Amino acid sequence: MPYEEVKVKQPIIFKILAILSLLTFFGVWEFIVDAGIVPSTMLAAPSKVAILFVKKLTQANPDGATLGAHAWMSAKEAVTAYVLAIIVGVPLGLFMGWFKVVRGLARPIFEMIRPIPPIAWIPLCIFWFGIGIWGKVYIIWIAGIVPFTINSWVGVNMTDPALIQMARTYGATDWQIFTKICIPSALPMIFGALQISLAYCWTNLVGAELLAADKGLGFLIEMGRRLAMPEMVVLGMVCVGIGGALIGIVVDVLERRLLAGIRR
Repeated sequence: MPYEEVKVKQPIIFKILAILSLLTFFGVWEFIVDAGIVPSTMLAAPSKVAILFVKKLTQANPDGATLGAHAWMSAKEAVTAYVLAIIVGVPLGLFMGWFKVVRGLARPIFEMIRPIPPIAWIPLCIFWFGIGIWGKVYIIWIAGIVPFTINSWVGVNMTDPALIQMARTYGATDWQIFTKICIPSALPMIFGALQISLAYCWTNLVGAELLAADKGLGFLIEMGRRLAMPEMVVLGMVCVGIGGALIGIVVDVLERRLLAGIRR
């Protein structure tokens, strides 16, 4: 069979399998809750979650905000922290990888802060920022900056020594070598950090909102726990998963376009 034909048919098969898999998963889930195998007080049925989803699109009760308001707040916090992580983490890693003075000054502090779980910063952030947006942005930023810094640093260190030596032979300065050779060499590693950092940001967003928030998907999950509404907990979890997947798709598209532009 020609390769072109296989390439056309495979996506259709995969789509059918994906749909069947989802239908089976939700069907079994609905059955075990309706049949009482798992009590409804412990796990909400998909149908109940769907009903709550429709209600929360327009109703703020009982947690104080609509689903759109929760999702918008979480997306705003995550994107703000993610962009700040890129702005700070990438230059920091690049400079640490090439300039010994920067590495000597920044690495001890970075290595001391890096192992601290971002959630551990929550009490201090409440003191510093209250439960507003900037406290959560700080927590998410602490999580997101690590992959960008490490990957940028490693990317510079992976630069071909032969290219550096050749540039020095032709009289290039350290700054020229850094900007013309090291930074382009580090780009694949930097792009590799885009998805990793996104996962870190989105995961820690939920943790931050569980403990210190008045709005957001993590707050929605926490309110579901407080109100003993498992359907609200599941709705928040599903929205977190869908939101993370959508942001991941956007980042993936941007990454491919940027790489395509660089290759040209």
